[in-house]
Amino acid sequence: MKPVSAMIVALLFVTAAQGQQAITSNPSTLPNYIMGPNWFPTVLKPYQQGLIRPLIMENSPRLHDLIRNGKLRLTMADTLSLAIENNLDIAVQRFLHPIAEADVLRASSGQAARGIQGALVPSGLQQGALGVGVNQFQGAGGVGSAGGISGGGGAVQIPQVGSFDPSVSVNFSLDHNSSPLNTLQVAGVSHVNTTSAALSASYTQLFPTGTSFTYNINGIRQSSTQQFLLYNPAVISRFTIGVNQPLLNGRGALPNKRFIMVAANNMRTSDELLRQQVTNTVVQVENAYWNLAAATEAVLAAERNLDVAQRLDNDTKARLEIGTVAPIELTSTGSAVAAAQRDLIIAKSDFQLQEAQFKKLLSKKIDAELDAASIETLDELPQPGPRDIPEMNTALAAALEGRPELLMTRQDRANQDISARFTADALTPSVHVFSLYAGAGLAGDNLQGTTAGAGQSLYQGLAAQYPEYASGLSIVLPLRNRAAQADNLRARLEQQQLEVSEQRLKQQVGLEVRQAMVSLTQGKAQVEAADEALKLANLVLEGSERSSIRVYRPHTTSFCGSGILPRPGRHRYRRRWHTRRRLSISIAQPERRLKKTASICVTRSQARSRRTQRLHSSHFRKRRRRQSDDAEKKSHKKAQKAQSCFSVPLVPLCG
Repeated sequence: MKPVSAMIVALLFVTAAQGQQAITSNPSTLPNYIMGPNWFPTVLKPYQQGLIRPLIMENSPRLHDLIRNGKLRLTMADTLSLAIENNLDIAVQRFLHPIAEADVLRASSGQAARGIQGALVPSGLQQGALGVGVNQFQGAGGVGSAGGISGGGGAVQIPQVGSFDPSVSVNFSLDHNSSPLNTLQVAGVSHVNTTSAALSASYTQLFPTGTSFTYNINGIRQSSTQQFLLYNPAVISRFTIGVNQPLLNGRGALPNKRFIMVAANNMRTSDELLRQQVTNTVVQVENAYWNLAAATEAVLAAERNLDVAQRLDNDTKARLEIGTVAPIELTSTGSAVAAAQRDLIIAKSDFQLQEAQFKKLLSKKIDAELDAASIETLDELPQPGPRDIPEMNTALAAALEGRPELLMTRQDRANQDISARFTADALTPSVHVFSLYAGAGLAGDNLQGTTAGAGQSLYQGLAAQYPEYASGLSIVLPLRNRAAQADNLRARLEQQQLEVSEQRLKQQVGLEVRQAMVSLTQGKAQVEAADEALKLANLVLEGSERSSIRVYRPHTTSFCGSGILPRPGRHRYRRRWHTRRRLSISIAQPERRLKKTASICVTRSQARSRRTQRLHSSHFRKRRRRQSDDAEKKSHKKAQKAQSCFSVPLVPLCG
């Protein structure tokens, strides 16, 4: 029987090596968290905490390097680099990938995957209570009938035991027992004192095919005050090797590696979650950059308006002193100065708010140096180009292929498909075949003076002097099987629900792409119109500067030829850079989102800006029509107004 025992042991070790290779991927292509610590040659390393990256809560050196003379001068490239390095939203999402790797490590041991935030772990994968892994039974041991007063035998059952991580358990105990007896025929005395020392060890492991292997060795040394024992003290030993293989329910890689498959899918989902957060942050940072640039222009425009209002007020005061204007005109110009001051305060407040929000996006914490620094944007608002608007079908195809939300939905569907297949397998009865080989030994000090110990007893067991062989079949047949039916129905219904959700998301993506294309087309047209309006306003200004007669025009709140931009021209200037700011946002979004990095959407603030632009444009057109209608009526009064206006040709009145 020795060759048979050796063949069984060799076969089991080969199966163990193949199973371990099946659940372990190539170490050179996986991060460290997936593999876990290596137990050799550092045997104690698996029982110590693993190393993780230290937490860094300081801003990157690049941020402080860009601060010079109290100013943070930023291009768009510098801004995006700082956001990638320091943005806290991105830093939070970076933890998802190592957490997913740790989940793969847990599932590789045979335990249930815990999942990550934003990824799906189907409830149908759980076996029994929530959180239970592949198999939690640990088996049992003992010395059997060896060392008794009669032989043994009977029913044998070897259950499926262990997990993918091999488990070794050792138990040692000392016992002293004193028992009264009711007969003298067996022990020869009225009470028995027994001293025992017991040692047991076991090794269990489960493989991805469903095969489980267990090895147990047990020994006990016992001395007693009984008079008719063959060996006293006696050493009793027994070892067993058991194998269990499911035939229907639980057979194959899917039922046993389901958590590993789901954890691997969730690790890919974690990458998409990070990519989505990076994309959203990039969109937010670019919008904030152009908003800050627009806020800077708004402050400059408000300062120019205040300067115009103050010069007009000073000129009005000078004319009031010489009696060429009515006193009521001074009230009007003073009101204009106050309104211009209010607009300047609002513009500066908006700039400070935009600057504070911008600093938050680019830093992990706002220290004293960053708080005191003022931000200056270096890039100009982009001009529209012929390549800014992609072809519609190309844009839709790129969005449907690369949107992170769609990729994450596909990963969730893959997880749900694993659940549906697992619950379908769980509908079958539980049928297991098992085999057992055991050997027993008995040695000690006998009445003839022969002395033997644990070595002799173990040799008898390993040499199969007292062998035991067993094989069997175990069948568990649920009569109504309602729990498995319910799990399978729910898994398939949830699978269809995810398919409908994916189709709904595709429609939403298509709608957002079309909305972004329309917004981009309108933005480009608005910028071109604003540039043309500003060009015409400059021509009007140049014509007024060449005029040698200076005419005071109350409705323009300025002097022609004085070098001050008339009110309609200022409106055109403000509308031009407002429109260019919105276009810069619209241009950046489709390019970025069609390159598999983001979604295409139109924010509420952009919609409000467009509505405001339309209202301003309508008001300006009505005003121009009224001015055109009144032009002929006012033409015959110009000579009279010129005579009443105190002016010298080619010499400005104010400053």
